[in-house]
Amino acid sequence: MADNLNCSRGNCSSAQEALGLSKGHFALVKAAVLGCIFVLASFSNLFLLHALWKRWKRRTRTQLFLLHLCLADLVVAFFQVLPQLSMEITHLLKGSDLVCRAVKYLQVVGMFASTYMIVAMTIDRYHAVCKPMVSFFRGSFRRYVAISAAWLISLAFSAPQMFIFSLQEVEKNVFDCWATFIEPWGGRIYITWITLSVFVLPAVILMYCQIKICAGIYFNTKRKALQGSTGDGHSSSKGISSAMMKTVKMTFIIILVYTLCWSPFFVVQLWSAWSPSSAPTQGPVFVTIMLLASLNSCTNPWIYLYYS
Repeated sequence: MADNLNCSRGNCSSAQEALGLSKGHFALVKAAVLGCIFVLASFSNLFLLHALWKRWKRRTRTQLFLLHLCLADLVVAFFQVLPQLSMEITHLLKGSDLVCRAVKYLQVVGMFASTYMIVAMTIDRYHAVCKPMVSFFRGSFRRYVAISAAWLISLAFSAPQMFIFSLQEVEKNVFDCWATFIEPWGGRIYITWITLSVFVLPAVILMYCQIKICAGIYFNTKRKALQGSTGDGHSSSKGISSAMMKTVKMTFIIILVYTLCWSPFFVVQLWSAWSPSSAPTQGPVFVTIMLLASLNSCTNPWIYLYYS
């Protein structure tokens, strides 16, 4: 995303100088890392998708969200990481204008879907812990509404990509997929909106839900412990079940990893949009930030497998 919106060829190519590598060696290193991320993301998400599908008849509510999170991360792998890898090898996005617009559209669909599926799963955990009766009676309907809303928001909010990007002649008889903004404020407004809708707003919702979940677990456990100490409801003295605690911990780790991977990316995006002269759009730090954001597409399956 950052390479597509904010990175000119001059800025990107200067990174290999900071690393002390030749242009060819630097491209090989970056392509190798992207290739490893793509293989790992594809394999891990397909493996988990297969495992979840085998348990479909006795699926839990968390597994339903994870199945859709896997699908979203596969969209990221095939339409964000793979095109990046292709461009590192060929230096251009090969294909027609339709291919250009479709790839750019699906790149952002994956970002939105992955983020909002985590939000939907966290809100579901919030209702399960803090409003268990509402969750019990309306759980199934609420889950499918939340998952559908996550996909619909992703598809709708990504639509501007199809109008911003197009196949353009960057040199004589050389075509590439480039963005066109209304200068000078168009790019800034768009990048700010993407940051707010993909990262800031979801982060606020996730933080609110996690605080409420932690508070709910604390007070529920304390209340159950008091009931047990007075001989009233001793069998429930453990409070939140171990299965519930595992899913809450898993959700928390997914949120934490998501925040660690994406926050540097969006900080650099905003910085380069509003102050391009001082933004770190080159060097090893910039390259690491871009690769770190791509790495998030392959972390969720391993987090689930650890807590399963």
